[in-house]
Amino acid sequence: MQTAPPCSSDSAALHGGLGALVVSIHDVSTVTQSQVSAMLDDLAGVGVSFTSLLVIPDHHHRGRIDQDPAFSTWLREQVSKGHEAVLHGYDHLRVTKKGEGMTTRLITRHYTAGEGEFHDLTFAEATELLRRGKDALSSCGVPFTGFIAPAWLLGAEAERAVREEGFAYTTRIGSVIDLENGSSFASRSMVYSVRAPWRRGVSLLWNEALFWVLRKAPLLRIGLHPPDWDHPPIRSHVLRCLRLAVASRGVTTYRDWLDQWRRSGHERGTT
Repeated sequence: MQTAPPCSSDSAALHGGLGALVVSIHDVSTVTQSQVSAMLDDLAGVGVSFTSLLVIPDHHHRGRIDQDPAFSTWLREQVSKGHEAVLHGYDHLRVTKKGEGMTTRLITRHYTAGEGEFHDLTFAEATELLRRGKDALSSCGVPFTGFIAPAWLLGAEAERAVREEGFAYTTRIGSVIDLENGSSFASRSMVYSVRAPWRRGVSLLWNEALFWVLRKAPLLRIGLHPPDWDHPPIRSHVLRCLRLAVASRGVTTYRDWLDQWRRSGHERGTT
């Protein structure tokens, strides 16, 4: 795994992560590259110049990043501007298994639409996919230190594999986890669901309330997906929240925030 370059974001000015904003774009791939580019332009327009880009090496088996020179060049350009590349699964698909219980079906088929790839992998299965993913990102010529599972669904054996493969951190929907020392920083991520009209309506209400609940939180996380930009009300809400957030927070990436948190020596928010 390649090491990260020196911090290029505003995180160096933060104190233990206080007043930080991390915007992550999930499902970055050869399939979504053009849409992500448009998102990055819009985000830069409201003051978010650095993001964590969650990269899928072979998105639904529709094109490997290491076999697409144009994508590799584009990704290197984004990293050179201060964005962070993060491994985000391998193909973002979970194979349906026989004898699944109701809870598993609800989580893996309805909540994630079959994309909870690392939800219940064995240690060996997870290790294999992680190594393939690391090879693909390394072939693109970008540094990376983090792994974030699709839909934040990371089973116990898969998490052990992530740690054994040398990743510095992972995140769940409610926390950022330092894999080097096992500490966890409680931080709920905003995220939108847009697969149906009722989901979009609920998402707008939920995230409006959550944004105000989190307005004084040390770390504000906003997770975005390319389909969010297909819906003007969702896009408008994201950009409005970000305009407000950047007025009082330093924009950073997960990698740089974690580096600063470690250096600060603060234990506030750990579990």
